[in-house]
Amino acid sequence: MIDFEQVHKAYRVGGQSVTALQPTDLHVARGEVFGIIGHSGAGKSTLLRLINRLEEPSGGRIVIDGEDVTQLDAKGLRQFRRQVGMIFQHFNLLSSKTVADNVALPLKLAGELNRAQIKARVAELLARVGLSEHANKYPAQLSGGQKQRVGIARALSTRPKVLLCDEATSALDPQTTASVLELLTQINRELNLTIILITHEMDVIRRACDRVAVMDTGVIVELGAVTDVFLHPQHATTRRFVREDEQEDEGEQRDDFAHVEGRIVRLTFSGDATYAPLLGSVARETGVDYSILAGRIDRIKDTPYGQLTLALTGGDIDAALGCFTQADVHLEVLR
Repeated sequence: MIDFEQVHKAYRVGGQSVTALQPTDLHVARGEVFGIIGHSGAGKSTLLRLINRLEEPSGGRIVIDGEDVTQLDAKGLRQFRRQVGMIFQHFNLLSSKTVADNVALPLKLAGELNRAQIKARVAELLARVGLSEHANKYPAQLSGGQKQRVGIARALSTRPKVLLCDEATSALDPQTTASVLELLTQINRELNLTIILITHEMDVIRRACDRVAVMDTGVIVELGAVTDVFLHPQHATTRRFVREDEQEDEGEQRDDFAHVEGRIVRLTFSGDATYAPLLGSVARETGVDYSILAGRIDRIKDTPYGQLTLALTGGDIDAALGCFTQADVHLEVLR
């Protein structure tokens, strides 16, 4: 659906050129939820806004659904943007208009539907996001989560092929964030809509995305399936995001384990292996005792996973490590 071919962006600041995005190649498949994560200033918002040319590229080609959008004139760009919905961090609703009028606005501007058709489309969209009974309210009467649902309905009004989410959950509390991400996942599945989601929170990526690009200083430093990137981060920036998500400080953890006896290992399970009774069977087979030092079991979108940090003592530890390796488990020896 989306192809970047050596796309880059620089701004003029104080008479100097400042690069926000280095030359980048990127492919986003049709119908996937693609996450972009990075700290402030990493270039993720610039990359997102290049897709619908809210930012003009300094060079390279941007191809959306087979069309080179960098070559579009003003009229062509207006038509193209109807195929790309966008939702924002702070909702960007018109406070003087009702919920229904906010959702109807893109349809009125497009001028392709009559009043009855617009009314029916708005009713359909508000039902989809669970806000039918709030149609005649104003934004000030809504909660943050409800406002974002209005923003989602508005973004879907012209039946876009691509939905861009610019820090769409950053202004929401954790429970509301979860419900909005669940709604986006449902929309993705039902409409086969390609969704690009930028965030600085790894938990958002873990809950909603199929693949993720990690950005740092205008460069994609790591790219892959969320399961692979989250469970086996390769770049230092990615590892920092994962530790932040786990609320884990690597230095403190090493200090905590300094007085623990035995071989310390981290096991990573995913899929069906998450629920297999592996520890007990390995302990019985090799005579190894184990202490659980840290651990979590959760899900990455639809995939269950688990990570356990163990201290192994007694018995045949090398044989135990061999058993873990032979099973569908990723093994890291920490000490």
